[in-house]
Amino acid sequence: MEENNLERSGTEKVLKLLEKQPRGLLLAVALLILIGISILDYLSGLEITFSFFYLFPIALVAWLLGRKEGIFLSVASALTWTLVNQLFREEATRLLVSYWNAGAHFGFFLIVTLLVSELRLLLEKERSLARTDFLTGALNRRAFYETSKLEILRAKRTNHPFSIIYFDIDAFKAVNDIQGHDAGDAVLRLVTETVSSNIRSFDTVGRLGGDEFAILLPETNHIVAKSIAPRLQKVLLEKMRENGYPVTFSMGAITFLTPPEDVDEMLKLADRTLYQVKNAGKNAILYAENTA
Repeated sequence: MEENNLERSGTEKVLKLLEKQPRGLLLAVALLILIGISILDYLSGLEITFSFFYLFPIALVAWLLGRKEGIFLSVASALTWTLVNQLFREEATRLLVSYWNAGAHFGFFLIVTLLVSELRLLLEKERSLARTDFLTGALNRRAFYETSKLEILRAKRTNHPFSIIYFDIDAFKAVNDIQGHDAGDAVLRLVTETVSSNIRSFDTVGRLGGDEFAILLPETNHIVAKSIAPRLQKVLLEKMRENGYPVTFSMGAITFLTPPEDVDEMLKLADRTLYQVKNAGKNAILYAENTA
């Protein structure tokens, strides 16, 4: 079992490395592999068939580049196979048979392309579902932990600050009790949608549980954090009023000039800041800096 895990890990590393390469380069490499296979197919003679090996560049392209590119390579492979097997080595073969064989191979290659590309889409969907909260689409707690861990490591390496805004929805329970859980779910989705559309592309919002959210702000000092938090609170309050939801937002914004030891410490400090806001009357923002 350990050997299988190592093999799977090695394969994943290779695929991730290939995914980082330019698409044009990957397609060119696949075409070169196809040419190499066709040459070997031609040199091997009639007794040995290389049809199976044509699937390698096809599957590679379908996985890395997508369905359209896979179909393109399926066509190229079918034509190449026909050229090698019908024109070069079977000149006497009837034209109709040549067409049939080419079509059969293209159909086989196409099926593989569709299966591989669909498998990749399903895998990506599964990965996404494993990282996102099913109700709101925000990162779930586990994914937010992973993202925050990477940011803490980056901050320790670069000595650059980062910030986090930890907030919850005041009177959220009243929405569930009075308007129903469907309304409560709608509030949570609206909060996520509003925050996601009003933060920077490299910021991250996560739902950590119930009505608690956190926003990770990389490369963000206290000055920037103090400009982001009130703007978010304002737009959130406006959205809630527009939709008739009687809720407000308490926020604790903390900037880490010195990186915390781990994510648990980061969230503990952020939660402590939010707790002070809740005790002071809610619907407010408290800012803090961590220099220890």
